[in-house]
Amino acid sequence: MHDDLPAGWALTDSGLRREFTFRDFSEAFGFMTRVALEAERRNHHPDWENRWNRVTITLVSHDVGAVTERDHDLAAAIDCLVP
Repeated sequence: MHDDLPAGWALTDSGLRREFTFRDFSEAFGFMTRVALEAERRNHHPDWENRWNRVTITLVSHDVGAVTERDHDLAAAIDCLVP
């Protein structure tokens, strides 16, 4: 398990969490589409919400009820998808 958090991510009661802000809704939606494809490829899906140009993502391994290496790995992959 990681002792350090990926840059920009915070550990909350619900998991690893980060808010991303984009220029507009289309850019935010495009980012969500890229994340969805990566999450599907990994079979590890985020909890998230979108409010116009903001996307908030929370990662937790629901099957174990905690943040795991899978969440840290997906967080790092998500960071690579930011335009």
